Amino acid sequence: MTPQPPQILFRNKKKMAPSTLHRRWMGTTLGLLLILIARSPVVGAEAPTKAEDEIRTVLQRQVEAWNRGDLEGFMQGYWDSPDLIFTSGGNVRRGWQTTLDRYKQTYPDKSQMGTLSFDNLEIHLLGTSGRTNLAASSTVVFGKWKLTRANDTPHGVFTLVLERFPSTPGKKDGGWKIVHDHTSSSP
Repeated sequence: MTPQPPQILFRNKKKMAPSTLHRRWMGTTLGLLLILIARSPVVGAEAPTKAEDEIRTVLQRQVEAWNRGDLEGFMQGYWDSPDLIFTSGGNVRRGWQTTLDRYKQTYPDKSQMGTLSFDNLEIHLLGTSGRTNLAASSTVVFGKWKLTRANDTPHGVFTLVLERFPSTPGKKDGGWKIVHDHTSSSP
């Protein structure tokens, strides 16, 4: 006598063929597996909070350098490339050196630089970029800036695009760098 597969009864009291049961079980298992995979972090991807912390660190280092009167140190937060884009005052400037020269012309001494602060930062992580294969390698940052000087308090808003670059020995381009800066002043 050949053993018979168990018969499974459902609420409608119909017998279900073993092949139908197997398909349903496999479909349910596959569905649950796909849900678990979709909710799992990507292997090698960083948690967004770590990337956000790294970006906040870049911006905090910029504030600290500015408040020391160190424009070159402030510029370490920018991508050292002729492809850097800086937009302000209705003008578009391209290149790291051009941006540094503009800062030196506009802020020739510590009294003109004043004390910088950034507030209301919103960090929006994006996906990968063409420059690197790392996850969460691009971000947009919105925020407010303010300079406190002896006779005035200029302020405004900014939008930054940052990308994370792989570390290269001997280069300062590793880590998060500003590749596009659009800064505007409030009236």
